[in-house]
Amino acid sequence: MQYYIEANLKEPITLQSLGRAAGYSPFHAARLFKAHTGRTPFDYIRALRLSQAALTLRGGSASVLTVALEFVFSSHAGFTRAFTRQFGLPPSEYRRRGGAQHLFMPYPVLANHHQTREGEKKMTEESPTRIIFVQVVERPARKLLLKRGEKAEDYFAYCEEVGCEIWDVLCGVKEALYEPVGLWMPAHLVPAGTSRYAQGVELPLDYSGSVPEGYDLIDLPPCRMMVFQGEPYDDAVFEDAIREVWKQIDRFDPTLYGYRWAPEAAPRFQLAPMGYRGYIEALPVEAINP
Repeated sequence: MQYYIEANLKEPITLQSLGRAAGYSPFHAARLFKAHTGRTPFDYIRALRLSQAALTLRGGSASVLTVALEFVFSSHAGFTRAFTRQFGLPPSEYRRRGGAQHLFMPYPVLANHHQTREGEKKMTEESPTRIIFVQVVERPARKLLLKRGEKAEDYFAYCEEVGCEIWDVLCGVKEALYEPVGLWMPAHLVPAGTSRYAQGVELPLDYSGSVPEGYDLIDLPPCRMMVFQGEPYDDAVFEDAIREVWKQIDRFDPTLYGYRWAPEAAPRFQLAPMGYRGYIEALPVEAINP
């Protein structure tokens, strides 16, 4: 159903046509769609149309009305209201700012979704699914307080080198902008004799507080981060949850949404694995047509 929606995003889509594409009744198609994506079909279609419209506004010169009609909105006013609800500002202001954060970029549900034909398996509610939520967020110019290792490439090697108590120190930094993170530093931010993987916390650009012994304080420029969030999971299998998100990141093509990877723009980071919220990791990106 996701593929049908993407292929017909600029055409009217009804529950009947969605059901026919999936091989189900309209009611059953809508119920399964929400169960596997977390959204009703029409919420999903509207959010995806608005995100694609935002990319069109950012990268082109077509009028707001032209873009609204292209993405099946019946009026300038209706499009503006929906756009403002989703992005927090009207289309004309979004274009002026060159904004692109918080786009709705659904990752395909990984499920056996085939019509019953010549022995193919039809999707059932028991079929395993893996849903990855993706969004782009803005990071302002800021400072990064970090503790480096020696050779570590991941969390476990880092803890062996440095110890796990670093996290407690970072959690105690009251000026932090966000929660502490594990970091994979870009090459130009890795001094000789230090590890690519580190742990740190981002601070306001004007931070002038103390720096604990053995830590570094560096400046980071503004950037955009593409954030991947997996489904909630049992904490006992957190390594499997991390690997699943990594697998989907490896397969993901950001150019479909107007971005490309920008590994030197900022550190890649991971939040502490917590089963109730799903595993979260973010990679730096840049707009293809800024």
